[in-house]
Amino acid sequence: MKNDLQLKNDVLAELQWDPSIEAAHIGVEARDGVITLAGRIASFAEKWDAERAAQRVDGVKAIVVALDVVLPGESKRDDSDIALAASHALSWQLFLPKDAIKIVVDKGFITLTGAVAWHYQREAAFDAVRNLVGVNGVSNQVTLKPLVSFSSVKADIVAAIERQASGDASKIAVDIHGSDITLSGEVPNWFERALAKKTAWRTPGVHAVIDNMT
Repeated sequence: MKNDLQLKNDVLAELQWDPSIEAAHIGVEARDGVITLAGRIASFAEKWDAERAAQRVDGVKAIVVALDVVLPGESKRDDSDIALAASHALSWQLFLPKDAIKIVVDKGFITLTGAVAWHYQREAAFDAVRNLVGVNGVSNQVTLKPLVSFSSVKADIVAAIERQASGDASKIAVDIHGSDITLSGEVPNWFERALAKKTAWRTPGVHAVIDNMT
Protein backbone atom coordinates (compact mmCIF):
# COMPACT_ATOMS: atom_id res chain seq x y z
CA MET A 1 0.00 0.00 0.00
CA LYS A 2 1.31 3.43 -0.92
CA ASN A 3 2.18 5.93 1.77
CA ASP A 4 1.13 9.56 1.44
CA LEU A 5 4.44 10.70 -0.07
CA GLN A 6 4.27 8.01 -2.78
CA LEU A 7 0.66 8.88 -3.49
CA LYS A 8 1.45 12.59 -3.75
CA ASN A 9 4.35 11.94 -6.13
CA ASP A 10 2.20 9.65 -8.30
CA VAL A 11 -0.56 12.26 -8.58
CA LEU A 12 2.00 14.95 -9.45
CA ALA A 13 3.46 12.68 -12.12
CA GLU A 14 -0.01 11.97 -13.55
CA LEU A 15 -0.79 15.69 -13.71
CA GLN A 16 2.52 16.38 -15.46
CA TRP A 17 1.92 13.53 -17.89
CA ASP A 18 -1.43 14.95 -19.05
CA PRO A 19 -0.81 17.56 -21.77
CA SER A 20 -4.13 19.32 -21.09
CA ILE A 21 -3.00 20.34 -17.59
CA GLU A 22 -0.54 23.04 -16.49
CA ALA A 23 0.76 20.98 -13.60
CA ALA A 24 3.06 23.77 -12.38
CA HIS A 25 -0.03 25.73 -11.28
CA ILE A 26 -1.44 22.92 -9.15
CA GLY A 27 -0.35 21.95 -5.65
CA VAL A 28 -0.95 18.43 -4.34
CA GLU A 29 -1.27 17.27 -0.75
CA ALA A 30 -1.95 13.71 0.45
CA ARG A 31 -3.26 12.60 3.83
CA ASP A 32 -4.43 9.07 4.61
CA GLY A 33 -5.20 8.45 0.94
CA VAL A 34 -7.14 11.71 0.49
CA ILE A 35 -5.72 13.98 -2.21
CA THR A 36 -6.18 17.76 -2.15
CA LEU A 37 -5.66 19.73 -5.36
CA ALA A 38 -5.17 23.47 -4.90
CA GLY A 39 -4.06 26.44 -6.98
CA ARG A 40 -5.20 28.70 -9.79
CA ILE A 41 -5.96 27.42 -13.27
CA ALA A 42 -7.06 29.05 -16.50
CA SER A 43 -10.24 27.11 -17.38
CA PHE A 44 -12.98 24.86 -16.05
CA ALA A 45 -11.90 22.22 -18.56
CA GLU A 46 -8.46 22.07 -16.94
CA LYS A 47 -10.06 21.76 -13.49
CA TRP A 48 -12.12 18.84 -14.75
CA ASP A 49 -9.09 17.15 -16.33
CA ALA A 50 -7.01 17.58 -13.16
CA GLU A 51 -9.67 15.87 -11.07
CA ARG A 52 -9.88 12.98 -13.54
CA ALA A 53 -6.07 12.66 -13.57
CA ALA A 54 -5.99 12.29 -9.79
CA GLN A 55 -8.74 9.65 -9.96
CA ARG A 56 -6.62 7.55 -12.31
CA VAL A 57 -3.91 7.07 -9.68
CA ASP A 58 -4.15 3.78 -7.82
CA GLY A 59 -4.51 4.21 -4.06
CA VAL A 60 -6.46 7.48 -4.11
CA LYS A 61 -9.46 7.11 -1.81
CA ALA A 62 -10.99 10.57 -2.15
CA ILE A 63 -10.23 13.92 -3.76
CA VAL A 64 -10.73 17.45 -2.49
CA VAL A 65 -10.74 19.95 -5.37
CA ALA A 66 -9.77 23.43 -4.18
CA LEU A 67 -8.83 24.80 -7.58
CA ASP A 68 -9.85 28.36 -8.50
CA VAL A 69 -10.63 29.10 -12.14
CA VAL A 70 -9.14 32.48 -13.05
CA LEU A 71 -9.78 33.22 -16.71
CA PRO A 72 -7.04 35.12 -18.55
CA GLY A 73 -8.12 38.31 -20.29
CA GLU A 74 -8.29 36.77 -23.75
CA SER A 75 -10.59 34.00 -22.46
CA LYS A 76 -13.19 36.23 -20.84
CA ARG A 77 -16.61 36.32 -22.51
CA ASP A 78 -19.88 37.94 -21.49
CA ASP A 79 -22.77 35.69 -20.54
CA SER A 80 -24.70 36.25 -23.75
CA ASP A 81 -21.72 35.08 -25.85
CA ILE A 82 -21.29 32.00 -23.66
CA ALA A 83 -25.01 31.18 -23.84
CA LEU A 84 -24.97 31.48 -27.64
CA ALA A 85 -21.87 29.29 -27.93
CA ALA A 86 -23.39 26.70 -25.59
CA SER A 87 -26.62 26.65 -27.59
CA HIS A 88 -24.68 26.03 -30.80
CA ALA A 89 -22.55 23.34 -29.13
CA LEU A 90 -25.62 21.44 -27.96
CA SER A 91 -27.34 21.74 -31.34
CA TRP A 92 -24.35 20.03 -32.99
CA GLN A 93 -24.58 16.95 -30.74
CA LEU A 94 -25.97 14.11 -32.82
CA PHE A 95 -27.48 12.19 -29.89
CA LEU A 96 -29.30 15.06 -28.15
CA PRO A 97 -33.00 15.67 -28.86
CA LYS A 98 -33.65 19.14 -30.22
CA ASP A 99 -34.59 21.73 -27.58
CA ALA A 100 -34.52 19.12 -24.79
CA ILE A 101 -31.93 21.02 -22.76
CA LYS A 102 -32.16 24.58 -21.45
CA ILE A 103 -29.18 26.81 -20.70
CA VAL A 104 -28.71 29.46 -18.03
CA VAL A 105 -25.44 31.41 -17.75
CA ASP A 106 -24.54 33.54 -14.74
CA LYS A 107 -21.09 35.15 -14.59
CA GLY A 108 -19.59 32.44 -16.75
CA PHE A 109 -21.25 29.58 -14.83
CA ILE A 110 -23.49 27.38 -16.98
CA THR A 111 -26.53 25.55 -15.59
CA LEU A 112 -28.09 22.87 -17.79
CA THR A 113 -31.69 21.76 -17.19
CA GLY A 114 -34.23 19.63 -19.04
CA ALA A 115 -34.83 15.90 -19.49
CA VAL A 116 -33.39 13.19 -21.74
CA ALA A 117 -33.88 9.43 -22.01
CA TRP A 118 -30.32 8.19 -21.40
CA HIS A 119 -27.46 8.99 -19.05
CA TYR A 120 -24.97 9.18 -21.93
CA GLN A 121 -27.07 12.02 -23.39
CA ARG A 122 -26.78 13.93 -20.12
CA GLU A 123 -23.01 13.38 -20.18
CA ALA A 124 -22.84 14.48 -23.82
CA ALA A 125 -24.54 17.76 -22.94
CA PHE A 126 -22.03 18.40 -20.16
CA ASP A 127 -19.06 17.52 -22.36
CA ALA A 128 -20.33 19.78 -25.14
CA VAL A 129 -20.19 22.93 -23.00
CA ARG A 130 -17.43 22.35 -20.44
CA ASN A 131 -14.61 23.15 -22.89
CA LEU A 132 -16.08 26.41 -24.19
CA VAL A 133 -13.94 29.54 -23.83
CA GLY A 134 -15.08 31.75 -20.93
CA VAL A 135 -16.77 28.99 -18.91
CA ASN A 136 -15.69 28.81 -15.27
CA GLY A 137 -18.12 26.13 -14.09
CA VAL A 138 -20.96 23.84 -15.17
CA SER A 139 -23.90 22.48 -13.17
CA ASN A 140 -25.56 19.56 -14.95
CA GLN A 141 -29.15 19.40 -13.68
CA VAL A 142 -30.52 17.52 -16.68
CA THR A 143 -32.80 14.71 -15.50
CA LEU A 144 -33.68 11.33 -16.99
CA LYS A 145 -37.08 10.07 -18.08
CA PRO A 146 -37.79 6.50 -16.94
CA LEU A 147 -38.19 4.14 -19.92
CA VAL A 148 -38.51 0.59 -18.63
CA SER A 149 -39.41 -1.59 -15.67
CA PHE A 150 -36.50 -2.35 -13.36
CA SER A 151 -37.71 -5.74 -12.19
CA SER A 152 -35.20 -7.73 -14.29
CA VAL A 153 -32.17 -5.48 -14.69
CA LYS A 154 -30.19 -6.44 -11.56
CA ALA A 155 -28.78 -9.64 -13.08
CA ASP A 156 -27.89 -7.78 -16.28
CA ILE A 157 -25.88 -5.18 -14.36
CA VAL A 158 -23.99 -7.81 -12.36
CA ALA A 159 -23.23 -9.77 -15.56
CA ALA A 160 -21.94 -6.64 -17.31
CA ILE A 161 -19.64 -5.80 -14.40
CA GLU A 162 -18.29 -9.37 -14.39
CA ARG A 163 -17.54 -9.19 -18.13
CA GLN A 164 -15.52 -6.00 -17.85
CA ALA A 165 -13.92 -5.94 -14.38
CA SER A 166 -10.69 -7.74 -13.53
CA GLY A 167 -11.65 -7.93 -9.85
CA ASP A 168 -14.31 -9.99 -8.13
CA ALA A 169 -17.67 -8.54 -9.21
CA SER A 170 -19.44 -10.66 -6.61
CA LYS A 171 -18.22 -8.18 -3.99
CA ILE A 172 -20.38 -5.47 -5.59
CA ALA A 173 -23.99 -5.48 -4.44
CA VAL A 174 -26.69 -4.01 -6.68
CA ASP A 175 -29.97 -2.83 -5.18
CA ILE A 176 -32.82 -1.24 -7.16
CA HIS A 177 -35.47 1.05 -5.71
CA GLY A 178 -37.83 2.49 -8.30
CA SER A 179 -35.56 4.17 -10.84
CA ASP A 180 -32.56 4.42 -8.49
CA ILE A 181 -29.67 1.96 -8.37
CA THR A 182 -27.46 1.63 -5.28
CA LEU A 183 -24.01 0.05 -5.59
CA SER A 184 -22.23 -1.13 -2.45
CA GLY A 185 -19.37 -3.45 -1.52
CA GLU A 186 -15.62 -3.40 -2.09
CA VAL A 187 -13.64 -2.58 -5.25
CA PRO A 188 -9.84 -2.66 -5.65
CA ASN A 189 -9.34 0.73 -7.32
CA TRP A 190 -10.95 3.86 -8.79
CA PHE A 191 -11.06 2.36 -12.29
CA GLU A 192 -13.30 -0.54 -11.32
CA ARG A 193 -15.39 1.75 -9.13
CA ALA A 194 -15.97 4.02 -12.14
CA LEU A 195 -16.63 0.97 -14.35
CA ALA A 196 -19.33 -0.31 -12.01
CA LYS A 197 -21.03 3.10 -11.94
CA LYS A 198 -20.79 3.49 -15.71
CA THR A 199 -22.31 0.03 -16.20
CA ALA A 200 -25.22 0.89 -13.91
CA TRP A 201 -25.83 4.15 -15.77
CA ARG A 202 -26.10 2.24 -19.06
CA THR A 203 -29.37 0.77 -17.89
CA PRO A 204 -32.14 2.68 -19.73
CA GLY A 205 -34.26 4.92 -17.54
CA VAL A 206 -31.97 5.00 -14.50
CA HIS A 207 -32.62 8.23 -12.62
CA ALA A 208 -29.80 8.00 -10.07
CA VAL A 209 -26.83 5.79 -9.25
CA ILE A 210 -25.93 5.90 -5.54
CA ASP A 211 -22.31 4.98 -4.91
CA ASN A 212 -21.79 3.34 -1.52
CA MET A 213 -18.74 1.35 -2.67
CA THR A 214 -15.47 1.41 -0.74
